[in-house]
Amino acid sequence: MGCWRVPGPVLALLLLLWPPPSPACPAACRCSPGEVDCSERGLREVPWSLWANTSTLRLGYNFITVLGPRSFPLLPGLRLLSLVHNRLELIHSRALLGLGALQELDLSHNHLTVLTPETFLPLTSLATLNLGSNRLEELEPSVLDALPQLQALFLQDNPWVCSCGILPLWRWLSHNREKVREKSLLLCRVPEQLNKYPIMAFGGESFRRCQETSLSPQHYVAFFIIGPFSFIASIFFCTFLGSLVVFYHSLRRESQCWRRP
Repeated sequence: MGCWRVPGPVLALLLLLWPPPSPACPAACRCSPGEVDCSERGLREVPWSLWANTSTLRLGYNFITVLGPRSFPLLPGLRLLSLVHNRLELIHSRALLGLGALQELDLSHNHLTVLTPETFLPLTSLATLNLGSNRLEELEPSVLDALPQLQALFLQDNPWVCSCGILPLWRWLSHNREKVREKSLLLCRVPEQLNKYPIMAFGGESFRRCQETSLSPQHYVAFFIIGPFSFIASIFFCTFLGSLVVFYHSLRRESQCWRRP
């Protein structure tokens, strides 16, 4: 009895048409169509073997401290990412590459102190950002300007330092009040006399002193040029003045010598 063999070209065509195996659900996670839930699993990094069609990824209540470069696989359909209640201290500027479809990002209840605009540049579709309950003392408006579709922003329960350094953020908040959620919870922590004072309650006159004393980059350039020049000029002037004194005393000695019999 002869064996039936599939012709080579037909076999190659079948292999091409056969769908590639999708990555299995990470062992520490629970998966359902479109959603991966890795909450409360003691994770210290983002699982890499995630379905490409994942639309919701929950990584809350773990021990993730750093999001390094390309921390996530390519997830073109991801819409919601939750990293709530981790120990995040640093997000690399290339950590969120490949998440261009993301619409909601929850980074609340972490240890973030600094954020850069480069971090959020890939998130061109992000509409909701939660940065509440972190350790932010200041926030540059350029970080928020990197999100063209931003509609809802949460900044409550951060230790805001209400000095002149918060003036740029106050201006952004004043012009984007409709985007700021939980406005009454944006409270100063420092200085002590303003502890628990609402940031949004400040008026423009509160920052008048900051505007009067603030220096533009042109001022710093002028100081940088004038400072060394003045120092060198003072050295030359002192040297010239000293030479005149020495010359004067020399002339006096010579005149006294000529007067002697």
